[in-house]
Amino acid sequence: MKATKKTTVQSREAEIIDAVHALATEKDISEDMLFGAIEEALKAAYKKNVSREETAPANLSVTLDRHTGIAHVFARKLITDEIEDEANQITLEEAHKIRADYQMGDIAEIDVTPTGFLRTAAQTAKQVIIQRIREAEQGKIYDEYSEKENEILTAIVQRVDPNAVYVELGRTEGILEKSEWIPGEEYHSDDHIKVYVLEVNRTGKEMLRGPQVRVSRVHPGLVKRLFEMEVPEIAAGVVQIKSIAREAGSRTKMAVYSTDPVIDPVGACVGPRGNRVDRVVTELKNEKIDIIKWSPDPAEFIANALNPAHVLSVFVAENDKACRVVVPDNQLSLAIGKEGQNARLAAKLTGWRIDIKSQSQAAQMFEMAEPAPEEPMGYQQYYDAPADVQYTDSNLPELNDVPLETSDEDDTL
Repeated sequence: MKATKKTTVQSREAEIIDAVHALATEKDISEDMLFGAIEEALKAAYKKNVSREETAPANLSVTLDRHTGIAHVFARKLITDEIEDEANQITLEEAHKIRADYQMGDIAEIDVTPTGFLRTAAQTAKQVIIQRIREAEQGKIYDEYSEKENEILTAIVQRVDPNAVYVELGRTEGILEKSEWIPGEEYHSDDHIKVYVLEVNRTGKEMLRGPQVRVSRVHPGLVKRLFEMEVPEIAAGVVQIKSIAREAGSRTKMAVYSTDPVIDPVGACVGPRGNRVDRVVTELKNEKIDIIKWSPDPAEFIANALNPAHVLSVFVAENDKACRVVVPDNQLSLAIGKEGQNARLAAKLTGWRIDIKSQSQAAQMFEMAEPAPEEPMGYQQYYDAPADVQYTDSNLPELNDVPLETSDEDDTL
């Protein structure tokens, strides 16, 4: 009968070792981490099962043999002349019964493993071990996905709620909040969509399968990553995306530049017969995309940014860090765009505050400026954006002679 019990205990100990090896292989978790979790769990189980008449030593250690699975609990006690705390102190005489070379002031390790410890502590330890394993898995997933921040992933729609869409990202779940939806876009279960990773959180109320990943369909970074996937010249670094201004679901402007004068950056992004840009447009549900050639000359860049309108002249107010643009009379509404969108996106793309005037309005403004330069010129300010670039068109009057109208209600990027 005793032999049977001993065999059962040995079998239980062997099962722990086998379980650690299996979990480490299956979940790709360090065996040392798992053994450490078990030892911590056994320590907690020991303290929990100490009788009310006893006091658990403050300094405990638990060791689990990596080969046999046998566990031992040690109380670490200070060797002293007088015992004031039996749970944490021991006399030199008692310490010598454990090991002959102990000296006064040493820390003695006393084996306090209770009989049948593994059996009585197994259930408590199991819960802690499971939790540690879950935490370790989630930690690995967090590390994996935190490296994907600001990248693009393919997601599968799992559930659509009024204020959020939950998507499958592989080893964890992503949340697409309503503020990150493309206006007018509908989502259905099992839809495959491209998403931009905003941030990865270790915890969250909706986190049932691991770290929570916040994703977006409206971030300008989504457009950038899509073009990087479609345009080999961008992936190779020959064509660079300098800036992006986006009003998701409606229109995007993207400024590109080529480090190789032979390669047209706009043509590279458009692709043969427009197939590259068409694939991006399709992914973004037919969002319009203007691809603009970036220039180190701010005037040229601003003129390009107002495409499809033709720009006659560009000049700036140096102190106000604002530019004034003159367009043909029949191009004014095109330059401004519907509800000011074209001018607004151009300002965001270039980083300039842009005032737009038709050619006839500009001529009238210059005439008014000469006799009464102190009077406002009646310019309408379409967008207010920070700027650190300055340009003066030598073919136009100095801007100091033509004061810009300012407004307290300017929008600022």
